[in-house]
Amino acid sequence: MRILLLLMLLLPALLLSPPPAPVPPADRAWNWPLDPPPRVLRPFDPPGRPWLPGHRGVDLAAEPGRDVLAAGPGRVHFAGTVAGTPVVSVSHGELRTTYLPVETDLARGDPVRGGQVIGTLAEGPRHCADRPCLHWGLLSGREYLDPLSLLGPVRTRLLPRPGPAGTAPQ
Repeated sequence: MRILLLLMLLLPALLLSPPPAPVPPADRAWNWPLDPPPRVLRPFDPPGRPWLPGHRGVDLAAEPGRDVLAAGPGRVHFAGTVAGTPVVSVSHGELRTTYLPVETDLARGDPVRGGQVIGTLAEGPRHCADRPCLHWGLLSGREYLDPLSLLGPVRTRLLPRPGPAGTAPQ
């Protein structure tokens, strides 16, 4: 419920503010917002309709104080507090990435490079109920997308199907 409230409060601030200056030309390779790449605690799970509950980003395992990196080059779109939670968003042309709870010294319009430290994971408030985490989001206009899609295709490894004890897998 707190997440939904936060998103409802954050969305108007992010969508209604004037667009930042154009993104500086740079390589468009995308990076994890944490290094080394973290464990995904909760995947992207968009709602069936924009007003329904869902998870509009991914939660990544991280401890407070850990450096948070820009996933790609761009400019700071928003840096501040929304509903008591420190938030940073970066505009990458038509895309925008969001990071919370993240404390930063950056200001709106500051240029960032992909992989640049944009802040640190805040001590609180926690986004994940049972442990600290970084919530990483991705928007194209008003549409939420899976931020993991920026990183390219996911490697899938198929495991053999287990057979009865003492027999080879099929």
